Amino acid sequence: MYSKVISCSLMGLQGVLLQVEVDVRNGLPGISMVGSLSTEVREAKERVLTALYHVGYQLPPKRVTINFSPADFRKEGSAFDLPIAIAILTSYGYFPSQELNTLCFIGEVGLNGDIQPVNGILPMVSFAKSQGLKVCFVPYENRLEGAVIEGIDVIGVRNLKEVVQLLKEPKERIPTVMNGRELLSKNTKNENDFEEVIGQEFAKRAAEIAAAGRHNLLLLGAPGTGKSMIASRIPTIMPALTMEESLEITKVYSIKGKLDHKNPLITARPFRSPHHTITETALIGGGRVPSPGEISLAHYGVLFLDELPEFQRNVLEVLRQPLEEREINITRMQGSFAYPADILFLGAMNPCPCGYYPNREKCHCTPLQIRRYLGKISHPLLERIDLMAEVHALSYEELQTRKKGESSAVIRKRVEQAVEIQKERYAGILVDFNGQLNQKQLEKFCVMEENAKKCLKDVFRKKKWSARTYYRILKVARTIADLEASTHIQERHMIEAIAYRGMEQKYWG
Repeated sequence: MYSKVISCSLMGLQGVLLQVEVDVRNGLPGISMVGSLSTEVREAKERVLTALYHVGYQLPPKRVTINFSPADFRKEGSAFDLPIAIAILTSYGYFPSQELNTLCFIGEVGLNGDIQPVNGILPMVSFAKSQGLKVCFVPYENRLEGAVIEGIDVIGVRNLKEVVQLLKEPKERIPTVMNGRELLSKNTKNENDFEEVIGQEFAKRAAEIAAAGRHNLLLLGAPGTGKSMIASRIPTIMPALTMEESLEITKVYSIKGKLDHKNPLITARPFRSPHHTITETALIGGGRVPSPGEISLAHYGVLFLDELPEFQRNVLEVLRQPLEEREINITRMQGSFAYPADILFLGAMNPCPCGYYPNREKCHCTPLQIRRYLGKISHPLLERIDLMAEVHALSYEELQTRKKGESSAVIRKRVEQAVEIQKERYAGILVDFNGQLNQKQLEKFCVMEENAKKCLKDVFRKKKWSARTYYRILKVARTIADLEASTHIQERHMIEAIAYRGMEQKYWG
């Protein structure tokens, strides 16, 4: 007897609908599985048959053929155990197969028949819903994650017996309810706040501009001056996530298995700070079975690389393309995988190996050592950084005053107003922030007053900047103008934008 059960797999973040076909007939007993399968998928027949035996199904020996369609991409993982088990039971005639056309089954089966959780439930359920499926059976631990998707009934099941019972008695199915928008709207107070940062007004202003226009930022200063402190507070001044953004981030975390089953929705901007020993693959994604890297886990949030020169040169250089394209494309023999990488890149570094240059009372590094240290950051990477701010050591008097600065809430209000201006301006085009404008769009939206044009012209000729640096200064000036709700870029906006490139000339020449 022939039966067909629907399941789902993933190619990057994109879902793929799978048909698990089973044919049971008389003949030499045995099980054959076909359809471009990995080792863990081939091992499913032992897991499933043992599980069926333990839950009370004595299957007569017959010739069983299991096919995974479509067969043109490799199937990985253990999420196909449950659809295999249901398809085998259907082919043996334990229940009719008519209703199975609108059902989706995802889950790993233990030897005792328990359904084990798997990664990637959220994007798979989302894709199943887009394909018109009405019900999705998932592991009980993944039920809240799947239920975030509206418009499809998600049934959490603990074991095979429960699945069979719910297939025989559809009225007993109770869909899991999860209000994702309510979860997103809950205010979670962040422990970090900009009011705790003493002084450093120049760096804090740079952070505000970076958050408002999605500009990449580099902080440079001696050890202990507050670079990491400022960096960790940038997510607190970024606008709250929308439901669409939250779902897209959560899909990445779901694939990596980094979701909390009790709180299955990412509700805050990600802040990822990997150690400088990280590899290329861990940073941008990849591996034998491609999966997202740190840059994708920071999607719609902040990727912070502290001690930037300590990272391997090849690791830093792979950032150049995704910083421009906001996406990671990984090509393997089995296909091409795309992961999102729309991030605010944030770097922090010391000015020399000891960290105290240009203070010659403390710094004893030779000019050659300083050049080699700074030379670890290439000019092509520096050109992709819009803002550079130097963080200075505080005096004893500044530390003693304990004067609180602006709170994150106050700064965030200005940032949100600037973001709203950008949304209105760029409605209808594939741009959300000033930092994402291309050359043609810059000419249209970055209108300068004559004084601003003259200021930029004079400095550009003196500094001999590249075209990329010119356009990035324009983007920053546009954001500064938006923070003041100014329709045109004025001279003071341009002067401030140029000031955030001064560090490049001072340290890199």
